[in-house]
Amino acid sequence: MVRSAPPEAGKLESWRARAGTLPPVLADALEACAGRPVNQAECGDTLDLLGMLGCDAPTQAAALWFEVARVDPAAWAARCPGLPADVQRLVAGQQAAEQVWALHAQRAPGGANEGLRRLLLAIVRDLRVVFVLLARQLARMRAAVSLPPEQAAALARLSRDIHAPLANRLGIWQLKWELEDLAFRYLQPDTYRRIAKLLDERRVDREAFIRQSLDELQQALDAAGLHAELAGRPKHIYSIWKKMQRKSLDFSDLYDIRAVRVLVDSIADCYAALGVVHGLWPHLPNEFDDYIARPKPNGYQSLHTAVVGPAGKTLEVQIRTHAMHRANELGVAAHWRYKEGGGSDAEFEAKIAWMRKLLEPRSGDDSNLAAELQTELLEDRVYLLTPKGEVFDLARGATVLDFAYLVHTEVGHRCRGAKVNGRIVPLTFQPQSGDRVEILTTKVAEPSRDWLSPHHGYLNTARAKDKVRAWFRRIAHDANLGVGRAMLERELKRLALPAADIGKLPAQFHLQTQDELLIALALGEVTPGQIARVLQEAAQPPPPAPAPPPARPTTLDHGALSIEGVGNLLTTLARCCQPLPGDTVRGYITKGRGVSVHRADCGSLARLARRDPDRVIDVSWGHAVSQAYEVDIELRGYDRKELQKDVTNLISNAGTHIIASSSRSRPQTGEVEMRYTLRVRDFEQLSTLLGKLLALPNVTEVRRVSA
Repeated sequence: MVRSAPPEAGKLESWRARAGTLPPVLADALEACAGRPVNQAECGDTLDLLGMLGCDAPTQAAALWFEVARVDPAAWAARCPGLPADVQRLVAGQQAAEQVWALHAQRAPGGANEGLRRLLLAIVRDLRVVFVLLARQLARMRAAVSLPPEQAAALARLSRDIHAPLANRLGIWQLKWELEDLAFRYLQPDTYRRIAKLLDERRVDREAFIRQSLDELQQALDAAGLHAELAGRPKHIYSIWKKMQRKSLDFSDLYDIRAVRVLVDSIADCYAALGVVHGLWPHLPNEFDDYIARPKPNGYQSLHTAVVGPAGKTLEVQIRTHAMHRANELGVAAHWRYKEGGGSDAEFEAKIAWMRKLLEPRSGDDSNLAAELQTELLEDRVYLLTPKGEVFDLARGATVLDFAYLVHTEVGHRCRGAKVNGRIVPLTFQPQSGDRVEILTTKVAEPSRDWLSPHHGYLNTARAKDKVRAWFRRIAHDANLGVGRAMLERELKRLALPAADIGKLPAQFHLQTQDELLIALALGEVTPGQIARVLQEAAQPPPPAPAPPPARPTTLDHGALSIEGVGNLLTTLARCCQPLPGDTVRGYITKGRGVSVHRADCGSLARLARRDPDRVIDVSWGHAVSQAYEVDIELRGYDRKELQKDVTNLISNAGTHIIASSSRSRPQTGEVEMRYTLRVRDFEQLSTLLGKLLALPNVTEVRRVSA
């Protein structure tokens, strides 16, 4: 039966008595606890449990230092800087876990707790913290007999909802069964006592029966020449009640109150061991299941049989290979999954599997395993809380607007602001695990088309973007067409491109008509930057066909330009119009400076052509454009503090370079004009940059300066 007496107060003293033989980090922690009002009995019990789990000295020390930090924060603050980094990290992990305990206390009874367990694993970066949390909770549950009933019940709910499932998933059977039984005792005392009475024997007697059964079975297997590993357990009270509820059985119908597991080397040995078991004890014909020949839907494999064992008591025997056991414990058929229910999450299950491996005995250097674990457990999700304490997980890098759409589509549509931990943040803010996010909404659903623009950074998850697109698809066809046309015209204008024939563009995006392209542009399925890139590629000529050397065009490295019929000439990009790859260009043969390359619509080139048309030649962009090009842009808006700093930081972060800059303000109107000469790679980079600049507060217009 489950232990009911509180832990012995002398346990911690027995640890102190061995202080001279303990590692210094643990001895120091024991000394720190000696003069402070920590719960001596619970601390000693926690150390015993951590020792049983094989935890190292820093982990045990961190459990004690956490108790010191709780009762004497000033002492902890003074000693913390001098402690090893891993001890500090383990204490911080325990403190972070207190967030989960507080959230659990706020939840309504019966609420889903999977999100809280996920949040716990997300905020606890060192896996050893989980072992400390489990050991400390069990020590508190053992001592709960002296607590008022309300406090004991609250502690029991926390154990049932968080700690026992984690211990189960980690395979820590010794802690799992006791946490469940203690929680069951405080939450449903009448049912607990009824089942305990039906068992009609103490747990120690059941354990003695298991040992006797194991001895008899081991001798029979040895006599049959079968090499096997045996383990046994008495079924604990909570597990008995769960099975009675799950299968609607009466206590008298249960045959697996006591169970033995047999691990052998091969499938043939499984059936041979089954024959030995049935030859040793009478079996119950209707209580045999062959999950090897017919695995469970989740892949679980094992032989299950029930027999009448020593002293006429029923006994369940499970027989499987070592490989099956590893698969059942760590793979898709892990025992905890079909017992607890819930959907499959491959990434989360892989994380749990790696956590289990920490419990396996190892020899030699563990540094490789530690490095591997660190790589495997890099968190790519963030776990966020609603004001009610509900937990939602999103891909790392998601914004508060992504979070709004995850909560509910209508919440996203009506979102107009957000608070993170009580502080108002922009919709582009990316919260971190443990943040409490409150979405501010209006009564009218009115998403913005800017939310679909990658330049603005409002949405980073595909789900949220699909919801916004679906909303705009419900708008009239003509409205989307008009918006798309306006977006294209605005893009061409700010890039200073001439009116282009976009008739050939739809095919580049696997669309049929120009209208489909404009609608896709309005819905964010095609971005202005993609349009710019396609226009640039369309302006480049196809690769020249092979020809005799005299007729072969010369591709000059400078500017990656091809000049028909002219060889070995210096080229320069005209400062008057600053052509970029993708612009239609022509060349003008200068005196002493080679070929000056202009945009085809450049006013200066037109004047030069009227004066000396023979010097104008055909020039086109080559196929290996790799250098940077200078371009002027103009930005207009309303002046504010640090506007120029924000602009220059954004330009720098975009991977472009500022060659020159100037600005002019109008104090009467508060307006400001800024002009920058930049070095960019191509149209797409320029288009992306202009979009980001336009998204800055107080900026009203950004465009490329034409000749």
